[in-house]
Amino acid sequence: MTTPPSTSSTVSAPGVTASAAATPSVTAPTAETTAAAPAFGSVPAPTMVRSDVIAGVFGTPQAVPTAPLAIHPFAHALHYGSACFEGLKAHRGYDGVVRLFRPDRHVARMRRTAELLCLPVPPAELLAEAIRAAVAANLDVAPAAPGALYLRPLLLGMDPNIGAAAAPSEDALLVVLASPVGDYFAGGARTLKLLVETELPRTTPQFGEAKAGANYVMALGVTRRARAEHGADQVLFAPGGDVQETGAANFLLLDDDRVVTRALDGSFLHGITRGSVLQLARDLGYQVEERDIHIDELLAWDGEAALAGTAAVLSSVGTLVHEGREVTIGSGQVGPNTVRLRDALLAIQRAEVADPHDWMVAVDG
Repeated sequence: MTTPPSTSSTVSAPGVTASAAATPSVTAPTAETTAAAPAFGSVPAPTMVRSDVIAGVFGTPQAVPTAPLAIHPFAHALHYGSACFEGLKAHRGYDGVVRLFRPDRHVARMRRTAELLCLPVPPAELLAEAIRAAVAANLDVAPAAPGALYLRPLLLGMDPNIGAAAAPSEDALLVVLASPVGDYFAGGARTLKLLVETELPRTTPQFGEAKAGANYVMALGVTRRARAEHGADQVLFAPGGDVQETGAANFLLLDDDRVVTRALDGSFLHGITRGSVLQLARDLGYQVEERDIHIDELLAWDGEAALAGTAAVLSSVGTLVHEGREVTIGSGQVGPNTVRLRDALLAIQRAEVADPHDWMVAVDG
């Protein structure tokens, strides 16, 4: 075990004010209790951070008790989809320090999504401070590994005008929510079964890279049918045979020498975990190929397959369902290359090894 470099940045949250309102209690999962923890993301941390946006100007973020939001029924977000979010984690390291994982990339992605949805774009430093403030206010409930504090920045269009379908919302609400979560694999790592969908796309191409709720709900019905009819965990969208991603994660092929994944474009989400895994793969000597993947190559692949995302980090795929036929990927078991890359990323996130790319940002109270 290597102690992280002493140059690791430590930040609090300047410019964020705290509310004097009472703070509700919350029980956070710990390393000993994660096996019995509630569903991922279902436990609210006691404090959230909010910034009210008036005429495009973001107000000073305030730390307040987590509570229901008052939203006008005419609010733009409720009628015209002007809503987006992010998802990232803060990890408590072996040394007890809580660190955010690559918050700068999540800030950049949320700003890009806001731009795509014609929402007021939060200033990068204000958004970063709001995220750090949400961690700082909830340090007491940030669990030990393998748990984490999950952060959910949320941006809503708030203009109270149901006649504004052709106009953007200039008023908005930025909220950063937090939730202590346990190990995604609390019951033990297992392989996933994916239904390969070759007709429907996951979302509309021009908004594929937006992290917006509409992109997820478009995949929901297809995924529910796949579970009911085939026992599938997720749907891998490959319209016209062009392998893209699942409804909630990026898709990778792996073997002892290579990691192959679709090249970035505007049709799908630019995953932070995906990019991090690819960097670590290069560090470990894998050849990384970012290119098109056709369904024929996928079905003939002799190595491993995995899904990359914030919640599960890197999840092995054991079975594909294609045109009613089940196809086993590799051995059908959790693959050694998937485990190697997942463990390498978790070791950095948990401060078990040095952080060569300065991905982790420490937060104090």
